[in-house]
Amino acid sequence: MSVLQELFGLDGQVAIVTGGTGALGSALARGLARAGARVALVARRREPAEALAAELVAAGGAALAVPADVLDRARLEQARDAVLARWGRIDILVNAAGGNLPAATVSAEGSFFDLPCAALEQVVALNLHGTLLPTQVFGAVMAQAGQGCIVNISSMAAQRALTRVVGYGAAKAAVENVTRWLAVELGRRYGAGLRVNAIAPGFFVGEQNRALLLEPDGRLTPRGQTIIAHTPAGRFGEPDDLIGTLLWLCGPGARFVTGVVVPVDGGFSAWSGV
Repeated sequence: MSVLQELFGLDGQVAIVTGGTGALGSALARGLARAGARVALVARRREPAEALAAELVAAGGAALAVPADVLDRARLEQARDAVLARWGRIDILVNAAGGNLPAATVSAEGSFFDLPCAALEQVVALNLHGTLLPTQVFGAVMAQAGQGCIVNISSMAAQRALTRVVGYGAAKAAVENVTRWLAVELGRRYGAGLRVNAIAPGFFVGEQNRALLLEPDGRLTPRGQTIIAHTPAGRFGEPDDLIGTLLWLCGPGARFVTGVVVPVDGGFSAWSGV
């Protein structure tokens, strides 16, 4: 066995990726499949999930589309049962489902005091409850086995106050807190083989934030310019930039790593701006 396989190989393991058809989730699913994991894609829309699963199978991997909403426990339980019926085990859970809503974001002309509570509640539900519910449903299988790896997706908005994205920042801060809480609770109760960590991406361009970061012609918006100016790497992240960290956290080489949040941000969190 090569040292890379010994440290990072995931052959035979079964991975669940929620939000598996999103920009980040799909890249993480591809990375897991290339490392040898069998990947179940949890997403609300069946067609994109089935298309990605077919792509992974065509590339020599093993994949399964299991449509479900991360806020619907019954559908998550159906997805869990489908995965267990196919592969008989669950080893990895990547909670990549999440996002923001325009109504929960302070506009340039708006005010925090005018934000509708319903929009804030939706964003908190999607990011926090959408992490907790899959962890309860899929994590229980790992707890019974006494081993597994859960990786949550946080954000730079959790660690530093970013203007405008109040609901999203609050929700991701909660995700980081619950990551540490779960690492302690699950490790103490079910053993050191069950680990919980998080990745905090820097700024990646997706459909939800594209208008905040890029003009229609592709030029940086003023906000985008500020972000790049405060990112030592001098660019936005690419989804594949997250794969190496994910494989490390999920692999045998990280067996003593739990309760941490790893920034993958081009240095944004390291720089004071001075």
